[in-house]
Amino acid sequence: MAPPESKTCASCGRTITWRKAWAADWDNVRWCSSACRRRGLRDGDRELEVRILAASERKRRFPLTDIDGEREDVRRAARRLAAAGRVRWLQNGRPVDPSTARGDVDISKL
Repeated sequence: MAPPESKTCASCGRTITWRKAWAADWDNVRWCSSACRRRGLRDGDRELEVRILAASERKRRFPLTDIDGEREDVRRAARRLAAAGRVRWLQNGRPVDPSTARGDVDISKL
């Protein structure tokens, strides 16, 4: 039997892959780590998502560094938007996986 489909962390937007330890409780898994569970989702996180979407309406493609805020908080918000299918992450003009991308990225609206 194949493992269940992967999920997206509600806090950081990274991909959560199935683990045998979660087999009995996979339907309730929302966080990729205890740090994400403690952090949760804050009002400022949703505000960053709105700002990223607004920037994507103004420009076809823009560097993620154009969004004001803590770098990791902005990346978290952009990963959640990518997982929801609202934006795409690009490096050197090519789509990249937000869960594994390192370095500077550009964002484009889908």
